[in-house]
Amino acid sequence: MPRFPPWVFFSSLIIAFLSFLVLVLNASFPSLSSLLPPMSAVKTTKAVMSQSLKHASIVARRSHDRGHADHGWLNTYHTFSFASYFDPNFKSFGSLRVLNEDRVAPNNGFPFHTHRDAEIFSYILSGELTHRDSMMGNGATGASKDQFYRIRRGDVQFTTGGTGISHSEENEHANETVHFLQIWALPWKNGLKPRYHDLSIDEDKKRQGFVTIISPLKAGKQASPAQEQAAIPAIPDTIPIHADMLMGASIIAPNSSATWTIGGHGVVTSKQDRKIYVHLPMTKDGKCKIRMPDGTILAEGDGAFVTGVNAGDGLEIQSVGVAEAEVVILDSN
Repeated sequence: MPRFPPWVFFSSLIIAFLSFLVLVLNASFPSLSSLLPPMSAVKTTKAVMSQSLKHASIVARRSHDRGHADHGWLNTYHTFSFASYFDPNFKSFGSLRVLNEDRVAPNNGFPFHTHRDAEIFSYILSGELTHRDSMMGNGATGASKDQFYRIRRGDVQFTTGGTGISHSEENEHANETVHFLQIWALPWKNGLKPRYHDLSIDEDKKRQGFVTIISPLKAGKQASPAQEQAAIPAIPDTIPIHADMLMGASIIAPNSSATWTIGGHGVVTSKQDRKIYVHLPMTKDGKCKIRMPDGTILAEGDGAFVTGVNAGDGLEIQSVGVAEAEVVILDSN
């Protein structure tokens, strides 16, 4: 009978023991494999994620690439060409003409100046801003939308420049800086009657998903004087704008997401090739970040141009920072 080296004997023992252990585990934990998703499910999930808005083009606009000026009383960032900042590659985007992120020091602001043929709105992130214009006297603040208004966190103030209107935006607070977005849109026709509106947005609603703040005037380009006076928006409880444009905002908790329905469920006129700008304001000292559908990560102050999308598409934004992210979307023709 042949004699085998000792290592062969010990190897056989180890193999036998391991085989026995596998049998015991299979008998004791028959459902262990069921705790893990099958590989086919994992692949399907990845495929769905990669195909989300696969027809879209997403191009980041980094905060440090924006125009910037610090005047002492005003610290401002320009997404598009504005004042002394000019870049021929960033003059407008659809109807969107201006997106400035401003901080104005206490007891300072923009004195009376004139606008014409522009839709202008301010979205307050913190602090307060007092608006006065040539249509009003120095009455009590905030009594109605036909008097001047002191806007605070959660408020939006909107002006139709039309044939011409002079207004001021001042931070009259004694010691608090106001931080806000100043946004201009190009109207669908010139020579409109000057008008302004204001709206307060519930913070809790923004935490439940995107809230539409601005939508097109329901009567459209051919609105009669009576329809202009009525100022009925395409989406109830929003501010009407003379443009094929929507504005929305959401506050998204970390590890959560919110989805913007492009074109506002069909209320826009131009339904193909919408132009979406996503902006993440600088509100949390760098602690918030968002992920776009293609995986692009935006930090505070960053934005993204989204093209090649259509009305009805869903644009999912994921919050991937350590603080909740306040996201503003401008959806234009």
